Amino acid sequence: MIEFNRAAYVGKELEYIKQAIEGNRLCGDGPFTKKCSALMQEAFDVNHVYLTTSCTHALEMAAYLSDIQPGDEVIMPSYTFVSTADAFVLRGARIVFVDIRPDTMNIDEKLIEDAITEKTRVIAPVHYAGVGCEMDTIMAIAKKYNLKVVEDAAQGVNAYYKGKALGTIGDFGCYSFHETKNYSMGEGGALLFNDEKYRDSAEILREKGTDRSRFFRGQVDKYTWVDFGSSYLPSELNAAYLYAQLECMKEINDKRMQIWNYYHEALAPLQEAGLIERPFVPDYATHNAHMYYIKLKDLEERSKFIAYMKGHGVGTVFHYIPLHSAAAGKKFGYFHGEDRYTTKESERLVRLPMFYQLTPEKYEKVVQAAYGFFGMTK
Repeated sequence: MIEFNRAAYVGKELEYIKQAIEGNRLCGDGPFTKKCSALMQEAFDVNHVYLTTSCTHALEMAAYLSDIQPGDEVIMPSYTFVSTADAFVLRGARIVFVDIRPDTMNIDEKLIEDAITEKTRVIAPVHYAGVGCEMDTIMAIAKKYNLKVVEDAAQGVNAYYKGKALGTIGDFGCYSFHETKNYSMGEGGALLFNDEKYRDSAEILREKGTDRSRFFRGQVDKYTWVDFGSSYLPSELNAAYLYAQLECMKEINDKRMQIWNYYHEALAPLQEAGLIERPFVPDYATHNAHMYYIKLKDLEERSKFIAYMKGHGVGTVFHYIPLHSAAAGKKFGYFHGEDRYTTKESERLVRLPMFYQLTPEKYEKVVQAAYGFFGMTK
């Protein structure tokens, strides 16, 4: 069976974990955490990077730092993972879902402005599949209405919009290092921002409401409880695993792009025959090969395709059920305007196996199986 996903492993992870153990510093913000943050600050040209225990927690921190209050509204796509909404719902916000673009599966930037009310505080674009949203338009709207922008770049690590790293364009960016992502620490994430005014608040929030970070820098002689907070620091063992992967970012990215490009070229005849649709990447976007998906005719055909592929030894999965159709989505938010594409497109999309260790023999088999579903040979 060709698995849908396997967490990347490049070879130095165990060595670095051993170093963390021998260094007798396993809690958060140790040497490997600092190395990961510094590497990303330089690579992505951003002032502040704070590792967290998940992208969910990075989003929660962004919601706190955006000063979301009960009754505030946050605009986002319904086609996203629950964490995008949960982070703001925990602060008492109401979620306003808008439709997506069928070409990129990202929020339709042209529909955002009409969804803004006097209660709107944040726009939360989600960079699906590591393909950037149309950020110039989104940032212009945010500036016009004095709104914060929180980028859900869970899938967008090492992807770019007009040369700017995803997650570094808005007020806050949130990364995921879950085992399904390009670079992994098992469970983990990061909060990114540029504005210095958020640094102290972020450090306090992340360190359980204490000024412990200032203490370790020698700025205070003891640390105390100074504000609300939680424990968002990952273990050094997780950070050590991640650092090995970040050191090999180019190698991992190149391998994933090789697989993505093979799929894209090999499946082109199926699109030309009108049997599938392949991913679309706008000229402004430099994607990171986070996933390769195809779109089939409808939900029924997709279900048959997934079953067929499984029967031929290939694991494929679909992605999100739109949040506005879920019980919690109806409780905590509403869909503004017409659901023209969100539900329809979500029911057509299926993801093919994509991971660092996937061999040419195996991804060729994936393509052959896809052709077989349509009674064709490659």
